Amino acid sequence: MLLLTRVVLLSALCAAALGCPRIISRRQWGARPPRNRVPLRTPVPYVIIHHTAGNPCTSQASCSRQVRGIQNYHMDTQRWPDIGYNFLIGEDGNVYEGRGWSTVGAHVMYWSAKSLGFSFLGNFSSRAPNAAALNAAKSLIQCVVSKGFLSRSYFLKGHRNVNPTDCPGNALYKVISRWPRFKGKP
Repeated sequence: MLLLTRVVLLSALCAAALGCPRIISRRQWGARPPRNRVPLRTPVPYVIIHHTAGNPCTSQASCSRQVRGIQNYHMDTQRWPDIGYNFLIGEDGNVYEGRGWSTVGAHVMYWSAKSLGFSFLGNFSSRAPNAAALNAAKSLIQCVVSKGFLSRSYFLKGHRNVNPTDCPGNALYKVISRWPRFKGKP
């Protein structure tokens, strides 16, 4: 147990040194093992923002439950080998590891192999995520760039920019369209 505590602490210190948000590992949120993984050729040129269109969450316990539910839906109903997103962002200010830094996601057909998919936990059609979630997402983008998994000249897109959908919700889309490196048109 002491060794695990030291590993978690060292991981947090490394994340802080790189400007990374607090990332809740798959083990910490109780992920099922993936059925397979396809390596992502990095650095990728795009970040695609989604929302889960479900209930919001504001604690690590409630966000972890939501992420497990999404993984179960993706694996059991959609028959995907794992949760579709690379990372999920809660209104508790934490980032939840999905497929992670270097595994191809299943978040947008024809785009998953050249992007990282970040999904905000909740429905953001009529309201934007809180400041904790928005700050965690911005920090995650900088973290991924600093780790070399996302190109320094990346472009940010909403899911609706690459697929006919309302995702990531009108309110969230309005926010991200003002972020640096946003490029709505394909």
